[in-house]
Amino acid sequence: MGTVLFKTGRFTCEEHVKRSEDIQNLFKNGRRVSTEGAKMFFIKNDKQYNRIAFAVPRGYGNAVQRNRCKRYSREAYRYIKAHLNTGYDLLLLVYPGKNSFSTRCDQFRNLCKKAGLISI
Repeated sequence: MGTVLFKTGRFTCEEHVKRSEDIQNLFKNGRRVSTEGAKMFFIKNDKQYNRIAFAVPRGYGNAVQRNRCKRYSREAYRYIKAHLNTGYDLLLLVYPGKNSFSTRCDQFRNLCKKAGLISI
């Protein structure tokens, strides 16, 4: 269960990628890395901090399962964000499958390692 548990402050409003144009830019122009059950898109931004969005396909269970998956993903990001290189927009796309917090942490950490974004 190699979960990284570095808890940091809250997930602030400015850390969200909100605009539809920014999300479409991540899908179209962002670099991609993938692991079993998840894919991450990332692109440089001109900010001193990272911004992130979470996406779940429409076919992923019911609303309760989709929201739980996004909550787990947000918390996994919050635990690891202090160790990420800054200045990136990220989009985490999670596919149906095993949905547990430790799985999300492992997936996100592996994606960040593959992308070269993590500094641990």
